[in-house]
Amino acid sequence: MSRHAKTRHPVRNAIVLLFFLSGLVLLAARAVYLQVLNSDFLQSQGNQRHTRLVKDNSHRGMILDRHGSPLAVSTPVDSVWAHPPTLAEERRKWPRLAALLEMSPRELTQLLRRHEGREFMYLKRHVPPELSERVMALKIPGVALQREYRRYYPLGSVAGHVVGFTNIDDQGQEGVELAYDASLRAVPGTKRLLRDLQGNAVEVAESVVLPKPGRDLVLSIDRRIQYLAYRELKAAVFEHGARAGSAVVLDARTGEVLALVNEPDFNPNNRAGLRSGMFRNRAVTDLFEPGSTLKPFTIACALESGKYSPGSIIDTTPGVLQVGDRTFRDVHNHGVLTVAGVIEKSSNVGVSKIALALNKKSMWEMLRHAGFGQPTGVQLPGEVAGLLNPYSSWVPVEQASISFGYGISVTPLQLARAYLALANDGMALPLTLQHSETIPQGEHIMSSKTARRLQSMLELAVSDAGTGKAAQVADYRVAGKTGTVRKLTPDGYSEDKYVAWFAGFAPVNSPRLVMVITVDEPARGAYYGGEVAAPVFGHVMAGALRLLDIPPDAPRKETRLMTVKSGQVAE
Repeated sequence: MSRHAKTRHPVRNAIVLLFFLSGLVLLAARAVYLQVLNSDFLQSQGNQRHTRLVKDNSHRGMILDRHGSPLAVSTPVDSVWAHPPTLAEERRKWPRLAALLEMSPRELTQLLRRHEGREFMYLKRHVPPELSERVMALKIPGVALQREYRRYYPLGSVAGHVVGFTNIDDQGQEGVELAYDASLRAVPGTKRLLRDLQGNAVEVAESVVLPKPGRDLVLSIDRRIQYLAYRELKAAVFEHGARAGSAVVLDARTGEVLALVNEPDFNPNNRAGLRSGMFRNRAVTDLFEPGSTLKPFTIACALESGKYSPGSIIDTTPGVLQVGDRTFRDVHNHGVLTVAGVIEKSSNVGVSKIALALNKKSMWEMLRHAGFGQPTGVQLPGEVAGLLNPYSSWVPVEQASISFGYGISVTPLQLARAYLALANDGMALPLTLQHSETIPQGEHIMSSKTARRLQSMLELAVSDAGTGKAAQVADYRVAGKTGTVRKLTPDGYSEDKYVAWFAGFAPVNSPRLVMVITVDEPARGAYYGGEVAAPVFGHVMAGALRLLDIPPDAPRKETRLMTVKSGQVAE
């Protein structure tokens, strides 16, 4: 080897070494750049390609009746969703996917166009388990399932109006579901999903925010009494060809709503094809003139004034009374009656004469304190306050009309609240739809003596000689009042459209249940409250008293403690 060759070899080695050292420095610099200086960006890019944040749903709170039976529960279901950019690349698989989801390829194309540039879109919500399995069996990149919850209502139509329903996003829309939506609604969390090269979710990497389930709600409703009222009201509306009807049952001791039903009904589990009017809770949204069911409050004002007693004489002869340009009539000429007899025979003439002798402010205050003209406070959606004009606008004809339930509008629930005060010895209680073990604080709207006198009079109205005979319950003393009202139309009061009422409570010796029945426009056969609404009251009350194991206060072999003698009330 020559000397010149020997001198060039170390130089070549140095060049090669320098080349490798430079490469190592560049690699180290690149590593520092990627791992330190640009790590956040690269991590973000990696997450976008292989992970995504999705909603982690939880279940809505259950709605239970007072005994813990479910009225609304949430069941887990799957919804099919897709990652639009990934699905857009799988055009050849669209026809099979669209066929399973019961849509055309064109509809699927339009759906993808609407969600272009987005990371998430629903393909179909709340699918059956077998369908979700078939969709996933297609193994289409970018298509996955998300766990959601669907609301189920075990009582169906029986409690549809009071419980209400939710929409597909689990938000309350009607009834209790809407009124208490804030506490029932779940708070969703978020979770991070890992995706494979095809964009399919393979596992949950971590929970970012834990979901919070909604709170359970225990209602005052008793599902047994709810069903009983539903069955009897439905039968009566059908039998009489009525337009609609409502029934309300209250606990006389606590003001709790034990049952609230309406006809026509609807099934919250299947709302396809239903009109929005079917969802209306008529017991709190529909106003009617209460007719003769208001008479006890006129008599209460009369007794409180000191001008009258149950035995005071009222001459209703000849069964007709002219007040201004209006003529008030009784069905029959009842002649001379006591104040108790005015209630028993439901005399319009008698109660009008009494009302015209009273101070109109005192009469208005009695009605106002009974809750007329103001909401009941149960917080059901759509509740109306009713109509009670200020006493300053009353003229004699209006004062007389209001005394027997015309010129004032109430809801069935309002009337039930007013009768609760009569049953509770004059104590008005706030109404509630939530179950409570404590008795709320109320206020006296009349003296206990006046209330007990009215209880006796209302028992006469349900006697064999009264208008509410059909409301009687074997082995129990019942008190109540019928009402039959001509409906007001744009052309005046109708000659063939009526509202039939019955309001009452039982047992008289210690009232436990208050009930109001309304039947709107009975069109087949009878239309009087005593013939249409009173039998519903009797059937529901009989069943409810026995369901609650309330002891009888008038066994069949014993004579009534009340005596009917010339309209006199035994005190």
